[in-house]
Amino acid sequence: LCIFPCAICTVNRRKSKQALRDYKKVQIQLENLETSVRDRCKKEFTDLMTEMMDMSSDLVGSGIPFLDYRSYADRIFFPGHRESPLRRDLDVPACRRATVEQGLVQLSNLLNSKLFLTKFIHTLEGQRTFSPRDRAYVASLLTVALHGKLEYFTDILKTLLGHLVEQYTCKNPKLMLRRTESVVEKLLTNWMSICLYSFLRDSAGESLYMLFRAIKHQVDKGPVDAVTGKAKYTLNDNRLLREDVEYRTLVRDTVPIKVLDCDTITQVKEKLLEHTWKGTSYSQRPSTDSVHLEWRAGMAGHLILSDEDLTSVMQGSWKRLNTLQHYKVPDGATVTLVSRQSKQVHHDSHDYVPGEKTPMLEDGEEGVTRLWHLVKASEEPEMSKHRRGSLRERERERAKAIPEIYLTRLLSMKGTLQKFVDDLFTVILSTSRPVPLAVKYFFDLLDDQAAQHNITDPETIHIWKTNSLPLRFWINVLKNPQFIFDVQASDNVDAVLSVIAQTFMDSCTIADHKLGRDSPINKLLYARDIPRYKQMVEKYYADIKQTISASDQEMNSALAELSRVSSSVNHLVALHELYKYINKYYDQIITALEDDSTAQKMQLGYRLQQIAAAVENKVTDL
Repeated sequence: LCIFPCAICTVNRRKSKQALRDYKKVQIQLENLETSVRDRCKKEFTDLMTEMMDMSSDLVGSGIPFLDYRSYADRIFFPGHRESPLRRDLDVPACRRATVEQGLVQLSNLLNSKLFLTKFIHTLEGQRTFSPRDRAYVASLLTVALHGKLEYFTDILKTLLGHLVEQYTCKNPKLMLRRTESVVEKLLTNWMSICLYSFLRDSAGESLYMLFRAIKHQVDKGPVDAVTGKAKYTLNDNRLLREDVEYRTLVRDTVPIKVLDCDTITQVKEKLLEHTWKGTSYSQRPSTDSVHLEWRAGMAGHLILSDEDLTSVMQGSWKRLNTLQHYKVPDGATVTLVSRQSKQVHHDSHDYVPGEKTPMLEDGEEGVTRLWHLVKASEEPEMSKHRRGSLRERERERAKAIPEIYLTRLLSMKGTLQKFVDDLFTVILSTSRPVPLAVKYFFDLLDDQAAQHNITDPETIHIWKTNSLPLRFWINVLKNPQFIFDVQASDNVDAVLSVIAQTFMDSCTIADHKLGRDSPINKLLYARDIPRYKQMVEKYYADIKQTISASDQEMNSALAELSRVSSSVNHLVALHELYKYINKYYDQIITALEDDSTAQKMQLGYRLQQIAAAVENKVTDL
């Protein structure tokens, strides 16, 4: 009977040894590849630093294009909203505006009741139809409504956090703050974003901007497929152009600037606009749609170039986007941007906008036309679910089995950007200068909560801190530089930043990531760097714990100063949006207030009824 357990142990030992051998083999292969691309990295890095020094001199005059606080808050609080409450005016009939505003002021006063606000939040969270998206939206509406009272906002945050800790200590405390499943988790993201805005502007913002610019410059140095989004230079294997595209670098006149002969016309326009308006924020520049690209070909006259026109090459159902190579534009040719308003085009042209889906007719119609640039997308027709599943499996296998020649491109990109990544991680995790007060204050709060609930496991506390600061703030800004700067991040830049953000997150975790042949490529790329970054994170957390505690008085003084920034924030619209949730769950909120004896004594339900009567003429039993 003892034979079977022994056999199982033997098999497990063999598997463990094999996994270890595979991991070591992968490590050796990576080290050899890194050695082989080191010289190329040095050259690429030298070229990049020359370009970045030129850009740094430009920044002396124009400065880093930081967004103003209102725009920053708008993008952090309401990501993905086309028209956030910070940008809208109160939308009510003029005849009722005064009454509605009066009701909203009363609502603002009612939110100052801690009992009402916590009852309101918990009642909403108890409704099955109150979705995670609703939770995040309500949290941001409350952030705007209470922005002028950040001391009170912080007190609410602490109270709700205490409730959350109690909830998770009964389950698995390590999962707390991992996702935005409650209002308080989004409140924490917003609170950190408010408190660390000045740290971004004064300290970390420059390193993040230089990393963003370095990525953009390096991606643009090589071919980028305008249709599929695949690029030669990237850190993301899903975005890697796995083809050897022949191209030449051309220098354009009259403004000396390097472009590729395989660039589409829109890509050339983007590079020209970037160079011509390099000292101007993105929102202040002309768009590619507002200008034509004109080739001044001497005796041949002037020619307007377009991504698509009557000269476009057709191959069956495929139409190829026009490039400089297509038009046979030579090196040193004079091309210029001309306003569309000042130029009439005498041929049928259509500019392809990168990022849009490949234009084509509906399935089943005759004459389906598909666009391509460098590499054609899959020509396979629609298939059964079974075959689609097989295709996905094949794609996954293909992603794992990247030929060495293409893996070296990823390693080369990593090596070229290494200094910029290190600089950013260092400034984020540095304690050589004073750590932001909000970080020290909140970390102390988490330590206190752990002590109150007898949580002594250091790993749990480490996870709480990681989920509070790196996950809720730094990953957000790392993946979305447009939240901080007036820039546009292309899909390819986003893909690179996602790999760097994931590396940062992996560095903040305690668990060791066992790597092997089946591990994601981006984790293999930074396998040798993550242990070093982990040490930086652990030292950062330890150093913060050793510093003198931040008192409530210090924090409240800093918050009072931050509250003064809220003068440009539109509180009334946020309150009106909040009232829509009150109206939707009105009966449940009133019931929750009536069931609480303290709320009854404070007449909170009665006050809410008065607000309802003012805001929307709701009939109440006063």
